[in-house]
Amino acid sequence: MTRKPKAEPAEPIAASWPLAYIATLGSSVRARGIFLEVRARLPVSARKLLSLEARELVLRLPEGAEGQRETLSAKISTALAGIESLAVLPREIEDILAIKTSERHRWLKDGRLPSAGTRTVRLRGRARKITFHVFAPATVEDLLDGETIEGWREADAIAVAENRRRAAWKAKLSRARKAAPPEGEGEVASPEQLLGWAEFERGL
Repeated sequence: MTRKPKAEPAEPIAASWPLAYIATLGSSVRARGIFLEVRARLPVSARKLLSLEARELVLRLPEGAEGQRETLSAKISTALAGIESLAVLPREIEDILAIKTSERHRWLKDGRLPSAGTRTVRLRGRARKITFHVFAPATVEDLLDGETIEGWREADAIAVAENRRRAAWKAKLSRARKAAPPEGEGEVASPEQLLGWAEFERGL
């Protein structure tokens, strides 16, 4: 089935506001987050008049509503003032830094990724609320060099390999103890008697 091309809005553009890189940090997810934040500050009846088009906020007014232009433009401009300092949401930081959710959780837990506080929101159409950590734009921007993130990943890989090696040696020790002969018949009395244990100890 051939998809029909998306129809262009009939209303003319009344005003537009390009979103600078310093605000979006190059992320379309962040751009949409800013759009939703600005739209939420408009009157409910006017929210559908604002759209996000190619990382640009666009205000379109239907015929006869030109009188709202000045008022709505002022509200949008006010909402955009200092928008580059708007806290970065979890899905935004993952898109900006190209990291996985598991990495975000791990680095947040061990302190490598500092939190700028928490935010609580109510899920649409539900009574339940969720609380999550948000991040300072300056912190996220500092991590955009890529070297820090790669360094964390390398450190994590080394830690995982070391944990696996420790687990393998512990399993080997456990098997050796279970298979040990009765006391007095060559029992393995200490880990030092295991072949290769000294090398393992030096690697700890």
